Amino acid sequence: MGPLAVIALGALALLGGAIILRSFGPAYRIGRLLATAPHVSVEEAVALAAQDRPPYVAVAGRVDSDQDFPDEHGRPLVFRRARLQVRRAGVWRTIQEERQAVPFMVRQGLVSIAVDGEALAEGLVTIPRESRGTAAEVPDRLPATLRPGTPTRLRIEQVSAVEHATVVGVPGPRPDGAVMTAGRGRPLVVSTVERDQAMRVLAGGGRLRPTAAAALLVGGLGLVAVGLAWGVAAGLGGS
Repeated sequence: MGPLAVIALGALALLGGAIILRSFGPAYRIGRLLATAPHVSVEEAVALAAQDRPPYVAVAGRVDSDQDFPDEHGRPLVFRRARLQVRRAGVWRTIQEERQAVPFMVRQGLVSIAVDGEALAEGLVTIPRESRGTAAEVPDRLPATLRPGTPTRLRIEQVSAVEHATVVGVPGPRPDGAVMTAGRGRPLVVSTVERDQAMRVLAGGGRLRPTAAAALLVGGLGLVAVGLAWGVAAGLGGS
């Protein structure tokens, strides 16, 4: 085996790792944005909102609202989303979605910045509550064309006014202050869990695929580096 073969093996490993990461769909992009967006203070984000082209940044603080609403346990919520989904070709697809939301913000001390709840889509990262079954159990809420045995789940995600959150987005101006929203071709992200736990949530709770992807990427980079070093050494030795 020569250096070119080692480099080729490394390239294949990198490709395999990339394919696994892409299999997570939008969750992969959300995780990458959470990991790479530069963090600024809420005060800095408010100042950035006045710029012509504010950057895509992350802020962290306590969730706050003057209009929260209670869940079934009396906890004050600012955002709740319930999605009825079916599993087809290995992918969960949303059939129905219900939202309940009020204006909310993240606060650091006396400074706060609003969060554009209307722009919140796949970027919400919380510990979801789920109940699973089959299409036969909820026939009145699903298309009649679905097979009775099709896997279904009700997935509930919510944000409470007693939580801390990381918000990733573009600060922008509005009449009463500043707001974090989607922009620069990137989504608004709101995570109420720590980064490591957020990555597990985005991975669907499983560890096999993320571990395999990491191993392939690290191994692939190592093989490419070895192959290149081998090739350089062989070239020097032959000169």
